[in-house]
Amino acid sequence: MHEAVVSLIGRAPVELPVWRSFWDRLHCGGLLRGEAAALLASLSTEMPGRATLHALLESLDERRPPVPAGAFDGAVNIVGTGGGPATFNISTAAALVAAAMGVPVVKTGSRAYTSRVGSLDLLTRLGITPTTSFAQTRTVLEHCGIAFAGLFVYPREIALLARAAAPLDLRVLAPFVNALGPFLAGVPTGAQVTGVSRPRHLEGLGHAAAYASRTGRTVWLAVNDAGADELLGFCANTVHVHGRGGAGEFTLAPGPLGLGAGRLADLAVPAGGVEHSAALFLDVLAGRGNAAAHQTVCLNAAALAVAGRLTGDWHRALAAADAALRDGAVLARLERLRSLEAAHA
Repeated sequence: MHEAVVSLIGRAPVELPVWRSFWDRLHCGGLLRGEAAALLASLSTEMPGRATLHALLESLDERRPPVPAGAFDGAVNIVGTGGGPATFNISTAAALVAAAMGVPVVKTGSRAYTSRVGSLDLLTRLGITPTTSFAQTRTVLEHCGIAFAGLFVYPREIALLARAAAPLDLRVLAPFVNALGPFLAGVPTGAQVTGVSRPRHLEGLGHAAAYASRTGRTVWLAVNDAGADELLGFCANTVHVHGRGGAGEFTLAPGPLGLGAGRLADLAVPAGGVEHSAALFLDVLAGRGNAAAHQTVCLNAAALAVAGRLTGDWHRALAAADAALRDGAVLARLERLRSLEAAHA
């Protein structure tokens, strides 16, 4: 059995050369039967420690196509770990609101995994095709102030692992992949806001955030008692900040921010699949969402503005998000994306 699998099972650190060897073996089809499944199951049983996680991320980064230097330094990303309550696509809505506020956004995401409708499923329904290269992502960002990066940003090795573990279901076997997903996407934005649905993952994701901050990225990891993987406008959220200056934390409570009451049911995914989800999503973007949905999207958009250092004033950021939803600026941003797509069709 490969040393990487043996070490993970024994809870021993896996160093960079061992990860390199494992990926080489995976690419050439040389893994023994069951090794891919054993590795994924071991990673998901317990989040690995700092040394193993940093070596894992570095080993995957080495195999990526080069990213244009500084191409996304001023942009922000918002993406959750999944696994929480089934809410509508809050982070996708917040990304569009933030872009309408003047915050450059490069949003990563996936198709439905633990949610009913993934961000890429929704975008397809709305007539927006995620980008397929870093160059295209940069072009869309320059024209629209926002770009939705496609699956090309994720390591090929994850797909190869899933294929090698088949017919086992990756959703059951490897929740680790979804939890670490925000840090597997290879778009080096200047800031990233990540909702964490399971507090037990905070330590491991903190290691991942520390790794990401080595390039200057600021990472916010947000948790709340509702177990949602996004900031909520109706309960207290604790935000753990990781950056070059070290780590810290702060609390976002609804009262001091002027936010109101609500419940998870107000954010629920409607029955009927992607079509009904798209209809609800457009209602929220048009300012017709219920109070809890409207305020929650505003809070997440404001977080992008503050994390991206467009402003340090939360009340001003929330007011700008509210105005963008009510004056049609967000729908106009969505139409700009659609128009760009049509022009290149």
